Amino acid sequence: MAKKDLNEMSFLDHLEELRWLLVRSTMAVIIMAFLTYFISDYLFDIIIFGPTRPTFITYTFFCDLSHALGFADSICITEMPFIIQNTEMEGQVNMFVWMCLLAGFILSFPYILFEIWKFISPALYEKERKNAKIFIFISSLLFFLGVLFGYYVVIPMSVNFLATFTVSDIVKNQFTLDSYLGMVKTSVLASGIFFEMPIIIYFLTKLGLVTPTFLRKYWKYAVIIILIVAAIVTPPDVVSQTIVAIPMLLIYELSILISKLVVRNQKKANG
Repeated sequence: MAKKDLNEMSFLDHLEELRWLLVRSTMAVIIMAFLTYFISDYLFDIIIFGPTRPTFITYTFFCDLSHALGFADSICITEMPFIIQNTEMEGQVNMFVWMCLLAGFILSFPYILFEIWKFISPALYEKERKNAKIFIFISSLLFFLGVLFGYYVVIPMSVNFLATFTVSDIVKNQFTLDSYLGMVKTSVLASGIFFEMPIIIYFLTKLGLVTPTFLRKYWKYAVIIILIVAAIVTPPDVVSQTIVAIPMLLIYELSILISKLVVRNQKKANG
């Protein structure tokens, strides 16, 4: 189907474009998920279950940091007092498929952004359309940074806290496979999407749905929410909570700055 001008496209035309966007994006995820099958041993043993080992890089970093700050071994981890077990007949097969799909989605994210850009570009000005490469690069970079933040910061701290927390010595931690992998999926995807906030705020500001005044007005509530999240996913020490909270606060501040720039440019364009 030839590309139509935005003003000439009917509602059904838009639905058709959206349908093919979803089809191509889904195919990209499936293809990348299939490719991860060939490195599945590395994906599961080294990456996914890496945070369950005391030798994981995040734990060693905090241990070295505690020594440098004079806290001795106060936040060093020598063991993980829990096991991960599968309790369902098809549990490992299901988790294998879902984690490969998660990896496929992460790896194909730049292509998905490209498809989204093609879908929304007719509604943009010519100057904005020329920024496609910049949009895809920055959005992908932010998403991957968020995924890395979730993997190297949120997951290890969550595992450390939940593995060591106990209401009684009588209770032993035996986590199910789907529980652990569910936490992994939630952490990396939520972090990746949160780091997309500057891009989301950019478009919401362009549409007039968000203003820098609104974001600044509710800044204190955002800080409280971020600190609560940091307190939930980290051990009860100030260092860990600060390391989680600072990047999230910076992302929020960056979003406010971007919103200001958008409003300023709109005022200049309107004279």
